[in-house]
Amino acid sequence: MEPDYSRLDPDERFRHYMALASVSLGVISLCAGLIPICGVFISLAGIGLGIASRKSEHRKMATIGIGLSILGIMIAVTYEFLVFIKKP
Repeated sequence: MEPDYSRLDPDERFRHYMALASVSLGVISLCAGLIPICGVFISLAGIGLGIASRKSEHRKMATIGIGLSILGIMIAVTYEFLVFIKKP
């Protein structure tokens, strides 16, 4: 049974939505990593939201969002290095 989020403290509800947005941006950044500049900005936004929402009850979801966003940055940087910088 899912908890009723409408009864939560407004600050806690806002942090829950920030943690959810961090996970969402982390997943999007994995795909957007193939567009290096776009992927990095989306990943940075996901990391920022994850860090801001770690002070809530949804710490685990925020940590997952941070991890996915860091992975998205690594994909973007690696892809940029392999495609754009390493020219034969």
